[in-house]
Amino acid sequence: MKNFTSEIDSHKYTLYNADCIAGMRDQLAPRSVDVVVTSPPYNLGIRYKRYDDTIARQDYLRWLGEWAQVVQRVLRDDGSLFLNVGSKPSDPWVPFQVLEEMQKYFALQNVIHWVKSIAIQKEDVGEYPGITGNVSIGHFKPINSPRYVNDCHEYIFHLTRRGDVKLDRLAIGVEYQDKSNVTRWRAARGGKRCRGNTWFVPYETIRDRAAQRPHPATFPVKIPKMCIQLHGVKRARRVVDPFLGIGHTAVACVELGVDFVGFEIDPDYFAEARRNIRRALKRRV
Repeated sequence: MKNFTSEIDSHKYTLYNADCIAGMRDQLAPRSVDVVVTSPPYNLGIRYKRYDDTIARQDYLRWLGEWAQVVQRVLRDDGSLFLNVGSKPSDPWVPFQVLEEMQKYFALQNVIHWVKSIAIQKEDVGEYPGITGNVSIGHFKPINSPRYVNDCHEYIFHLTRRGDVKLDRLAIGVEYQDKSNVTRWRAARGGKRCRGNTWFVPYETIRDRAAQRPHPATFPVKIPKMCIQLHGVKRARRVVDPFLGIGHTAVACVELGVDFVGFEIDPDYFAEARRNIRRALKRRV
């Protein structure tokens, strides 16, 4: 088992080139993890370098159940699991089938919609500050079929042991558009309100997909960063990503100053994750 460990400002970042189920069992003690942020393979035929994303659906769900049991073992009683799952128009059931498996081990506390692309018509918002015309923002994979609409969002399921974990909702809060709310409502005195369960986080525009996005299904760093902030950075003493990919959750943890452990079975993605975390650490120095 290859591993990489680095420390800065008393925080430790450890990556394992290993299967996450065996890795978490061997490397993590029970009730030792505060937050898990991850996005496992969706079983939709995505072309990973080494993992087969086309196994039988029941085998896939059974495997996710094994993974969920190990996460349940290592997660603290007040811990959070943020599980990002997507689908495709011709196979829309995947997130719901995954959730059905997860409910055997966790309570579903929140459903967050990660919006990758959105179109806003001027006529729908009226005289809204800053919107002077029709707006279309973000990137999506176009669907070339008369049966389906373009798929512009994915799910982030917030799972906990009992559904009673307190969150730092204003850590990712948004400013009130109507500033009079700040004076009228006691809860608005900080000038922010809860963002809610729709998060618009687009991918960065890229010119060379192979060079700039070396993994076929990774989320932007901002997604795990927002998840950790929502749980509460002060209570996130250790964050884990069992499906590390190229290390975006690790980068988020470096930026937030939170201990991290990640597992990645593919040696090429593992190597890229090491490079990404080293770059993030240099930015912190």
